[in-house]
Amino acid sequence: MALPVSVLLALVMLGSCPACPLGCDPPLRQGNQETITLLSQMERISIVSCLKDRVDFRFPQILVDGDQLEKTQATAVLHEMLQHIFHLFSTTGSRAAWDETLLDKFLLGLYQQLDDLETCLGKETKAEQSALGSENSTLAVKRYFQRISLYLKEKDYSGCAWEVVRVEIRRCLLFMNKLTGKLSK
Repeated sequence: MALPVSVLLALVMLGSCPACPLGCDPPLRQGNQETITLLSQMERISIVSCLKDRVDFRFPQILVDGDQLEKTQATAVLHEMLQHIFHLFSTTGSRAAWDETLLDKFLLGLYQQLDDLETCLGKETKAEQSALGSENSTLAVKRYFQRISLYLKEKDYSGCAWEVVRVEIRRCLLFMNKLTGKLSK
């Protein structure tokens, strides 16, 4: 039997140390790759059987043009996206849709990435987050995840709806990987 997420998260918090000093590059790439792999393993229904349920969640264009984001803004956006993904997959409906062991590992990976990013954000970054560009990016991320949540609700959290969301979140994680790569340069 798998440990509840809250127990796993407590263990991580007790055993974790800062992964990076203040002002560091976002350390997401390796952890994000593992998260993408876990998300792929969570597939229960073939996406082909759910094609009728596909929808365009309108991934924020401001993020696609990520070259325009400053490092501080991009780190804040990555953090915001991870928080929303974590929240989305922490819901009761998500527990019913996925294998609990894989889901717990996925959430644990997200949590570790969030923890690492928070260490990297530091006090300076939090002060700079109020910049207009950061607010626009963060608002775009919030709206994107609101559309996803609304879609799940409208589809009654069906298996196909969750599969469509799983594929969308995989796309989102791949984008985050690409953005992290740009920040590391």
